[in-house]
Amino acid sequence: MDRFGADWLADVRVQFEKMKRLAEGAVAQAADDQLNISIDPGSNSLATLTKHMAGNLRSRFTDFLTTDGEKPNRDRDSEFEIDGEVSRQLMLQQWEEGWQILFAALDALTPADLQREVFIRGERHTVVQALNRQLTHHAYHVGQIVFLAKHLAVDRWKTLSMPRRRR
Repeated sequence: MDRFGADWLADVRVQFEKMKRLAEGAVAQAADDQLNISIDPGSNSLATLTKHMAGNLRSRFTDFLTTDGEKPNRDRDSEFEIDGEVSRQLMLQQWEEGWQILFAALDALTPADLQREVFIRGERHTVVQALNRQLTHHAYHVGQIVFLAKHLAVDRWKTLSMPRRRR
């Protein structure tokens, strides 16, 4: 189990790193004046999505093993509100801070921690369940980021994965 657990933890980190790079590659292709654009009133902008993801990471992974993943000082709803334009620099600074908290928490975990219990909004999870929950949540939002950035970049878009074969 220790070897499997170590391999699994290493892969979880790799998957988070891939998601982070994918989102950053997409955001890099959006112009500064496109970061705050949402395609309709019910959708989020790139700035909003990255703000929410950073807030989520900060809340879930600060004191990951010892406190509820929904911190009392988190105002989740405000993550979806942006007053005015958000600069790329501020957006990426908040983004990076959230990811660094996640990676520090992951690096501190050992295979022995995988069956430990943590709480998210008062709901009991094993560490494995909590990490899987976070992976799927972030994959969902990274997909939104890629879709929106591709939509905004239009003809400037450079694929972030294997390009389609043109016939």
